[in-house]
Amino acid sequence: MKFILIDKITALKPRESLSAVKSVSLAEEYLADHFPIFPVLPGVLLLEGLIESASWLVRQAEDFAHSMILLESARNVRYKSFAAPGMQIHYHVQANTLEPNASSFSGEGICGEDSIVEAKFSLRHFNLGDENPKMARLDGTIIEQLKNRWKLLYSEE
Repeated sequence: MKFILIDKITALKPRESLSAVKSVSLAEEYLADHFPIFPVLPGVLLLEGLIESASWLVRQAEDFAHSMILLESARNVRYKSFAAPGMQIHYHVQANTLEPNASSFSGEGICGEDSIVEAKFSLRHFNLGDENPKMARLDGTIIEQLKNRWKLLYSEE
């Protein structure tokens, strides 16, 4: 399964911050197995929503220079509440550092008035072709797909 954990980018300050939303739907596959009687978004996916939001900030800042942006470390992760079907999570990430191959962030996810997840984390960015030149073509394909998804997630209007 591939999860896309943000539905729309709602605000962008290039190289500084990004806000996004995720509407939790009962139709999401993982809810059938994650507490079926009390379905909630798993905590690790709440954190992944922050990571995904920060990854888009990196991509935009670097003009999609890297095909891969992965979690390097997560610290001070605090889960404060649940996100159930019908709820909307507002993610906000703030860049602490944004360098060519690494970045660090602080982030928060809010449902209504309540903070439900907070974290500090770092990401690493690279291309598959950096280690294996045969993978460079795949980098290009992935980057094109990401650019197309960006157009769906964010409009400057």
